[in-house]
Order: sequence, then C-alpha cells, then structure tokens
Amino acid sequence: MSRIDETREFIPVRIAVLTVSDTRTLTEDRSGQTLVDRIAEAGHLLADRRIVQDERALIADTLREWIADPAVDVVISTGGTGLTGRDVTVEAHRDVYEKEIDAFSTVFTHVSMAKIGTSAVQSRACGGVAGGTYLFALPGSPGGCRDAWDEILKWQLDYRHRPCNFVEIMPRLEEHKRRK
Repeated sequence: MSRIDETREFIPVRIAVLTVSDTRTLTEDRSGQTLVDRIAEAGHLLADRRIVQDERALIADTLREWIADPAVDVVISTGGTGLTGRDVTVEAHRDVYEKEIDAFSTVFTHVSMAKIGTSAVQSRACGGVAGGTYLFALPGSPGGCRDAWDEILKWQLDYRHRPCNFVEIMPRLEEHKRRK
C-alpha cells in the first residue's frame, strides 16, 4: 500500500542498473530497460548501467565498485537469481553485503505469488546493504523487475512514503563508523 506524504519533498536517488547475462546486449536487455524506464519515471537518476556475464567474481567486483562510488546510492541487478548452475548473482550479492534485508525476499515472494502462483518459489531475489549503498538482486524477467519496482522499490525509494522508507535512513547506514 502506498502512503505518500505530499508535505515532504521528493529526494531523487542515484541508481545503478546491472544486468547479469551471458547473452544479452543493451539493445536486447528488456529487463534492464524496464528498470531504467521506471527509475526515470519516478524522478530518480540513473547513475550507471552495465551488463556483466554470469560470473560471481565479475558481479561482486562491479557491486564493490559501485559501493565505493559516492555517486551511487542504490544498485539494482537483474538476472541470475534462479536455480540453474549459472545463476550466481545472489551469491555475489551476499559476498558483499554487510547486512541482508531479509524481508525484501519475503515481500517479493508475496508479490510474485499473486502474479505467478507457486512458481514464485524459483526466485531467490534478495536485498542488502554495504558501504551505505542499497543492493537488490531481481529476476531476469521484465515482469519480475516490474513487480519488484512497482510493488516495493518505487515506494521504499521515495522519501515521502510513510510510515518509513529506505531513503530517510540512508544517512544512518554507516553511523557505526562515526562512533568512538
């Protein structure tokens, strides 16, 4: 459910999109493009966009690069969250997470169940935080990306969403580093 507080000012977030695929190019990347379009439509900024192969180290290295980049607040990857042997995106994400957002997977499964029934069990979509950057791994289908964005991320990445959202706690993600 969306609860937008119109008295609060919208804060655009800088989002990088990573497509994990051995075969896609930018012109064929419908899932990545779905995310890019929704990011722009919501008023956020596209910080970067890339395609990398289904290789755990390549994915993790790209995530680490963006985590270290102060111009990236959020990374959304698409692809590699299934059960096949080449699906290693979740493992790469977990290699870099400092904290996992466990409920993201749960909520995504709930949203997916309403759309695709028990086939939702085949997705391992996940979310986490590292270096003050939010990271989300979504399925490689345009439908899965639409569902995650439209039902979860669109709202949690909007500072006006009540009662709480990811944006308002961004300044506190690394507060432990300021303690003495």
